[in-house]
Amino acid sequence: MVGRRASLDSSLISNSMAAFDTVFPADSVEFSPHPNMLDVFVCGTYQLDEACPTTTSEENNGTSSVSRQSRRGKCLVFHVEPSLSPGGRGLIQTQAFDLPAITDMKWCHSTTPMLGIADSEGSITLYEWQETKRSLNPVDAIRCASQEVLCLSLDWSNRRTLRNELGSLIVSLSNGSLCLLCPRDAYGLSLRNSWHAHDNEPWVAAWNYWDNNVIYSGGDDMKLKSWDIRLDCSRPLFINKRFDAGVTSIQSNPHVEHLLAVGSYDNKVKLFDTRNSFIPVTEINVGGGAWRVKWHPCFTRRNDLLVACMHDGFKVISFKLDHEDIHGEIMKRFDTHESLAYGADWSFSPQEDGKTLIATCSFYDHKLHLWGG
Repeated sequence: MVGRRASLDSSLISNSMAAFDTVFPADSVEFSPHPNMLDVFVCGTYQLDEACPTTTSEENNGTSSVSRQSRRGKCLVFHVEPSLSPGGRGLIQTQAFDLPAITDMKWCHSTTPMLGIADSEGSITLYEWQETKRSLNPVDAIRCASQEVLCLSLDWSNRRTLRNELGSLIVSLSNGSLCLLCPRDAYGLSLRNSWHAHDNEPWVAAWNYWDNNVIYSGGDDMKLKSWDIRLDCSRPLFINKRFDAGVTSIQSNPHVEHLLAVGSYDNKVKLFDTRNSFIPVTEINVGGGAWRVKWHPCFTRRNDLLVACMHDGFKVISFKLDHEDIHGEIMKRFDTHESLAYGADWSFSPQEDGKTLIATCSFYDHKLHLWGG
């Protein structure tokens, strides 16, 4: 893997508690936030098959040839169990179901456990957790675009607290658009609005968890934008063009108002005060490209950020926000994966020995690992 260094302080390196072969390349992993299923998490996979020819009447006349690549995926459901070895964990796969290739997944923070899945054929599907069967059951599917368009990311608006109702979803699409999906009832969503947001792929769209009228998006056009859904979204609230590469990841801190983490292909994670979203309050070079950023779910570790660094493994960054010299420090890193570090998430379970259980997955080596950080 690019970026490994033999001289690393061994105290910063975490070891794997459990490993699993996902068969298809893995790109997303999400722990359940629901109190009665903290031992459950899901992993999404993305298999790109070789382009195969299709048959049309024009082709039969020898006037044209058309080919289309197939993207397949699976949602894998896991339970985490204590291992006999000290500090260890056991992984049990309890369910797997087929979908178009999965690009992103998020659990809704509602009292009814619901998982939203974004796929490579322009759709969002919702799955409800059935406690009696300990499995996911499909309850709704929303088409955001044609099958040729990929849903690239999604984010629920109600991240801060568990609520009785569904939140709203913001979805980014490979054609440059964003889609706003709002609750239709307790189990479904409807398309409320869609608009062109970026001239290149918008890799990420995310809510301001403290103000659900505000959405952020970032794209391959090297721009960070903000939108107010009370307006017609014909123009953004602001455009930050001060990036050296595509913007890949955004997350609002659910514990600290006005704090926004933004990752980019330029290897940097920048923290912004949303009241001044042009100049970062601090930034850190994490190496390899910051594909995912996840704030810790516990208030006592509100300054800790988990980063999937693509070509340079996974890292836990702690930001010293209460000091005069605001800066970030790499506290832990996990380098066991041998391919693109894409999916990462913290467990919502209580910490053990000051560590939180973390699940990470990587692409071409199709590996899933559990470790503590």
